[in-house]
Amino acid sequence: MENAFKLLLSCPSGLSSSQVSVKFDESYDRVPHPDINLDSSISEIWDQKVQQSTSLFNGKKFRYGGHSGLEPHVCLHLGLTDYRTFMGTNLNPSWERFLVASEDDCKQCQHTSSPLGNGAIVETSDNMILVLQRSNNVGEFPGYLVFPGGHPEPEEVGITSHKCENSELRNSKISQEMFDSIIREVVEEIGVPASTLNDPLFIGISRRVLNVRPTAFFFIKCNLESTKVQQLYSSAQDGFESTKLYIIQPGKLESMASKMPGCHRGGFALYKLMLECGKNIK
Repeated sequence: MENAFKLLLSCPSGLSSSQVSVKFDESYDRVPHPDINLDSSISEIWDQKVQQSTSLFNGKKFRYGGHSGLEPHVCLHLGLTDYRTFMGTNLNPSWERFLVASEDDCKQCQHTSSPLGNGAIVETSDNMILVLQRSNNVGEFPGYLVFPGGHPEPEEVGITSHKCENSELRNSKISQEMFDSIIREVVEEIGVPASTLNDPLFIGISRRVLNVRPTAFFFIKCNLESTKVQQLYSSAQDGFESTKLYIIQPGKLESMASKMPGCHRGGFALYKLMLECGKNIK
């Protein structure tokens, strides 16, 4: 199950920031579970985790609540959640009890935190793909192979609640944060300067079957050769989150993807659909 995934949205032509909008609304927030005892386990799990690691921080996250529209323009529906609720629902040992039996993805996951993560398929100027091996000290999937990524951050655009006087401006800022955040993650995890990265292209959203974890994926072209990228990685700001940078030929990525968590395997599937779309256009 840890490798299984579901594609929630595929945009194989690759969408620019002007083609992706956001609707941020409390209607996309998590719905409390009717089982009070199950919902109370959220606090219990968080308290246990904090006792084990005092460095844990309960930051705000954007919650994935679905989407509307199709290429060439999509709108992401986002609510607000936090890391504490993520630990207590998606990462709860009893996470499946939070799910609703439904074919509708949003209804199925309405009681989970489901923060929207992000990931990037980064291609160097000599057409190689970057893959990281996660440190054994990270919270999710220690030691696994992944694409660089993390989360868009509400607090980067001044959001701590749904209170706002100008919702249109707020939605615009959040939409831009979707693209700005993945650049930040690549810079911090790989060590390349932001100036060497082209504008990201949004290629879709995959969801890991295990823990129903959604992740938005982007394709980013880097204008540095892979040897230079490897050199810069040694001084990456968040290099502690990984132990090794693999530089892979696209044709050999399939075997590595089989060792990735489901959401990142889904990212690879979205990348393959993008490549196929490019061939058809040519």
